[in-house]
Amino acid sequence: MQWISAVLFALALVHTFSTKFFERLAHTRPAHAGVWHLLGEVEIVFGFWAMVLVAVMFFVAGGEEALAYIDSRNFTEPMFVFTIMVVAASRPVLQFATWAVRGFARLLPLPGAMAMYLAVLLVVPLLGSLITEPAAMTVAALTLRDQFYRRGVSNTFKYATLGVLFVNVSIGGTLTPFAAPPVLMVAGPWGWDVAFMLTQIGWKAAVATAVNAVGVTLLFRKELAALGSAAPDKEDAVPVPLILVHLAILVGIVVFLHHPPVFMAFFLLFMGIATAYPQYQGRLILREGLLVSFFLAGLVVLGGQQQWWLEAVLMKMDANAIFYGATALTAITDNAALTYLGSLVPGLSDEFKYALVTGAVTGGGLTVIANAPNLAGMSILRHDFRDSAVNPLKLLAAAALPTLVAMLAFRLL
Repeated sequence: MQWISAVLFALALVHTFSTKFFERLAHTRPAHAGVWHLLGEVEIVFGFWAMVLVAVMFFVAGGEEALAYIDSRNFTEPMFVFTIMVVAASRPVLQFATWAVRGFARLLPLPGAMAMYLAVLLVVPLLGSLITEPAAMTVAALTLRDQFYRRGVSNTFKYATLGVLFVNVSIGGTLTPFAAPPVLMVAGPWGWDVAFMLTQIGWKAAVATAVNAVGVTLLFRKELAALGSAAPDKEDAVPVPLILVHLAILVGIVVFLHHPPVFMAFFLLFMGIATAYPQYQGRLILREGLLVSFFLAGLVVLGGQQQWWLEAVLMKMDANAIFYGATALTAITDNAALTYLGSLVPGLSDEFKYALVTGAVTGGGLTVIANAPNLAGMSILRHDFRDSAVNPLKLLAAAALPTLVAMLAFRLL
């Protein structure tokens, strides 16, 4: 089963890089367009292959063992990402976030669109250390979509922005021990508190985030200047009490992120309030949230069978090699899985622990599957790319330089 699961995991990776091929099949072979569109959804990939794995388990190992394996998996993160995505993308929360970003943008000595762009790529990823990375990704992606992607910007601009966004969100959540999934996996076992994160990792991540945001803003300064001021809000303002209620629900979900019954209760409360005041809501992104959750659940199922070779690879490296190894391995597997495996090994040196975690978050922007929140951003922004698909090689190229900046920050500062 381990070898079969490794093969299926490899097929899932190939499928992830081939979604554009299936989208083209949907246009050239309309008789089965629905099936090709389904297979062309990047959010479907790992969930689909996880279903294949479970089906194979039933036939090879028996139904009892297959069900026992499913029951042994922890699906808290997929559930949490679904709830936080939907709530963070609600109109009251987005309006508050827009006010905060615009307030920061006004303090910058830059023209309208340029200041807003810099603020989104700098402030929102760092806010992920408080509101969690999936929430930060959702807010940033929706703001970029409405303020920039739908205003006729170039394809190069879109890819460069996406690369910086993914890297900055991955490293921007490391100012605290509870917001970034790869840090969350080790914070308890290794005793990493807020003071440790801020002094050892967080400030370096903030420097790299600022360098990346400023760099891409300067790179596209002419295109941003041509856009003029940021697009104004066309919707009526949401009453402040309703915004505060939504923010309280968001905080409740974040505080109880380890307790699915509690944060799901907050989510149901949110759904009730959203239904009661539809005039102050846009379309809830339930479909996008469910697709991302399905992808992550599939990664949990498939990834649980990869420990036998991942752990062997990681444990053969020293502290220097593990940093670069974790950065590379993160591109083909969720970075939280890597740090989780490290947390299971006793007697690791402090240098090894630091290298493993910083390497894992550094590579979090290289591919869609490198960091769980990437799927949230992808599901929101991909329809603004050609053929409604993001080319994985172009994303890799766009994220390469921001990733190098993060590597230099964690290794030299």
